Amino acid sequence: MHGWLTTPPGPGPHPVVLIIHGGPFAQVTVAVSDETQVLVDAGYAVLACNPRGSAGYGQAHGRVIRRRLGTVDRSDVLDFLAGALADAPKLDAGRLGLMGGSYGGFLAAWLTAHDQRFTAAIVERAFLDPETFLGTSDVGDFFVEEYLGPSRALRNAQSPQELVDRVSTPTLLIHSEQDLRCPLSQAERYYFALKRGGVAAELAIFPGEDHELSRGGTPRHRLQRLELILDWWDRYLPVRPAPHART
Repeated sequence: MHGWLTTPPGPGPHPVVLIIHGGPFAQVTVAVSDETQVLVDAGYAVLACNPRGSAGYGQAHGRVIRRRLGTVDRSDVLDFLAGALADAPKLDAGRLGLMGGSYGGFLAAWLTAHDQRFTAAIVERAFLDPETFLGTSDVGDFFVEEYLGPSRALRNAQSPQELVDRVSTPTLLIHSEQDLRCPLSQAERYYFALKRGGVAAELAIFPGEDHELSRGGTPRHRLQRLELILDWWDRYLPVRPAPHART
């Protein structure tokens, strides 16, 4: 499995942000990522990989997660994280953040329902609730049955919304008001369930933007989005942890 580690200068240990790409039939490449560069410049090490389900490795590799989202893709991401932490002493294994958009937001939410190692998470423009997605997304009639299956039971078995009561990780949700791919209701229902469960959660909604906010949004909103992300990590995953109070 291929992936990339980008680190700030200095010996570390650096806090780590694991980023999961969207799609799922998409891929992380050698192209420069403004998001990665902003995080590295702020002092974070960034990990990103291509788990099973990603594009670029043939149809079998891409289709293996069909109707089993959150299975081998989850294990691949966590195995990549474990391998990077074992091989790179510059990384701080005790300070881990997690973020992803669209399908990456789905998998980030799915991971926080199954794994408590992450200090905080950012779930962006995410696919979170298959049942409501089916009737509201511009690709809902295709995506839900193709990737998750035709039955409600099968879809619920792959639904972050169904497992939200297991989440305790502080979570920032970022969504666009005019997102037709992953409608705003996906984030609103998930956010409400997190708050009802006592989880530290925030929901940021960008007016006038769609699913392409991070790539094609207005410059002002793209800047505000990055500032939100940095503020969230500074609160929950500071580059320099506050020193212990003297007694």
